[in-house]
Amino acid sequence: MANSSSIAYFLLLPFTGTEQLQLLHFCLFLAIYLAALLGNGLIITTIAWDHHLHTPMYFFLLNLALLDLGCISTTVPKSMSNSLRDTSDISYAGCAAQILFFLFFISAEFSLLTTMSYDRYVAICRPLHYETLLGSRVCLHLAAAIWTCGFLYGLLHTANTFSLPLCQGNALEQFFCEVPQILKLSCSTSYLREIWLIVASACLFFVCFVFIVVSYVQIFRAVLRIPSQQGRHKAFATCLPHLAVVSLFITTAIFAYLKPSSISSPSLDLVVSVLYSVVPPAVNPLIYSLRNQELKDALRQMITGCFQKQ
Repeated sequence: MANSSSIAYFLLLPFTGTEQLQLLHFCLFLAIYLAALLGNGLIITTIAWDHHLHTPMYFFLLNLALLDLGCISTTVPKSMSNSLRDTSDISYAGCAAQILFFLFFISAEFSLLTTMSYDRYVAICRPLHYETLLGSRVCLHLAAAIWTCGFLYGLLHTANTFSLPLCQGNALEQFFCEVPQILKLSCSTSYLREIWLIVASACLFFVCFVFIVVSYVQIFRAVLRIPSQQGRHKAFATCLPHLAVVSLFITTAIFAYLKPSSISSPSLDLVVSVLYSVVPPAVNPLIYSLRNQELKDALRQMITGCFQKQ
């Protein structure tokens, strides 16, 4: 009976078995990855460059872009490398690192999206207290707490998961390493510890989700009381990108983990996993840049200034 100490590597689920389609998969993932690098990189550079954007909302947006870059860089490069080398293996240490960092970035991102909903609530519902409730020191403390808690969360899950004895082979039904796939390989009832940890995490995420919903109920009530149409439009413009990102994040994750087993299949699971792990980091910059005139103006000025210097 094999255990975790005798497993040198895991086998990831390939997207296809033919060389031509593997090349197509590589090109598709490369395009998505470059789009994510470009979009999030421009957001980070623009916010850091323009001092007018040094506000809590854009500070949190910069952190979101960093987390998106980390999230997509955890899974996509390895998948692209495997397609190019016509292999599906990942080392034991590499798999553990992938789970650690993926959980780190995903949990930190959801915590950040919750914090960003609080930022919008304070800005619209309690504007006179905005500087007090979300000063620079408070924002730094919140960001530090988000990154630290996210890392500790990923470390706890990873250590707990890889402490289980594994005796069901080394093949994972996913294109990257994730906790549910490792648990399927466990041959011990000890995996119930991790199940309880996942249940506790789900409860915590549900509390965050309720907080976001309640915040936006209060926000929409306040916006509808604004007398001028221009004021309502400006308030909605600052909220809709965040709401769209939250909706994309939650709907794809819920469908991935809570879809009925009757419609589950390896190919469908593979497509759904791409939707929640690869697509959002590439799409989020587009969502924010399309609806945010202030960010677009700053980006235009930065690009223009770079060309003028040349």
